[in-house]
Amino acid sequence: MNRRRLAPLLVALASASAMQMVSAGPVLNGFDLAGASIPIQAIERGGPPKDGIPAIDRPKFVSATRARLAEEDRVLGITLDGITRAYPLRILNWHEVVNDRFGTRAIVVTYCPLCGTGMAFEPPASTGVSGFGVSGLLYNSDVLLYDHTTQSLWSQILSAAISGPLVGTTLTAVPLTHTTWADWRRRHPATEVLSTDTGFERDYGRDPYAGYDRVQQLLFDVQHRDGRLPLKEWVLGLRVNGAAKAYPFSVLERTVDSAGRMTDTLGGQALLIRYDRANRTAEAFDAQGKALTGTLSFWFAWVAFYPRTDVLRAP
Repeated sequence: MNRRRLAPLLVALASASAMQMVSAGPVLNGFDLAGASIPIQAIERGGPPKDGIPAIDRPKFVSATRARLAEEDRVLGITLDGITRAYPLRILNWHEVVNDRFGTRAIVVTYCPLCGTGMAFEPPASTGVSGFGVSGLLYNSDVLLYDHTTQSLWSQILSAAISGPLVGTTLTAVPLTHTTWADWRRRHPATEVLSTDTGFERDYGRDPYAGYDRVQQLLFDVQHRDGRLPLKEWVLGLRVNGAAKAYPFSVLERTVDSAGRMTDTLGGQALLIRYDRANRTAEAFDAQGKALTGTLSFWFAWVAFYPRTDVLRAP
């Protein structure tokens, strides 16, 4: 979609945000913001109300051979406890949260279309078994989740509760791969795939955010901007031992070797970065080959949360 065609979406969402921004009072979308760990005035309504974007609480899965996906479709892939699953973005664009189970382990799969961030978590026991939902609120243009048990708000990128009874509690990240369906299926031919039989009527063949990644504009405000990279440059963001670093795809193109690899050190730890040009994905591993929980995102989102982040430079 070109900029002219995207303009109505930009105007509508920005207008809705302007009218509904926090102006007074510690309650928004039904959430008590008293004692929030982030500036209350920086929390915005995204447009839909609480649960206006419905989470998938009873996910169904189909085999790879039955999945109706194009080779280039993006998916979030997880392998855990002998179970391998793919979550197509064409579904997550409409739901943003999937409350799933890998054997006995509860896993919350999340996606923010505005930031391009797919992240999965193992929720703490204090959130109970009722799962997470979409609050309809944003911080730094990123989705704020909430848990049904305590009604605490959680920042996806911070991976922590920012208000409510569990404020300050962190989420345990689960490594995932953000790649194409062709790449994930090649790696895991026996993968299960989230079914479009979600219990909701949505046009999963249509991308409601089509063209957003190519427009150098934001629909919602962020607390920090940084001109080192274009707003929507894709980066692999890593945090190791308190140190943050962004690996821009445009720099990885010129930095990795013929096998798509490069080594680096972050927070005193040796890293191996793998970059796949064909499938536009990047992953990080420690010296023992264990996958690290990196985050693929637009540059603006990563630097909004980690203003002091280092950035990989071309040699």
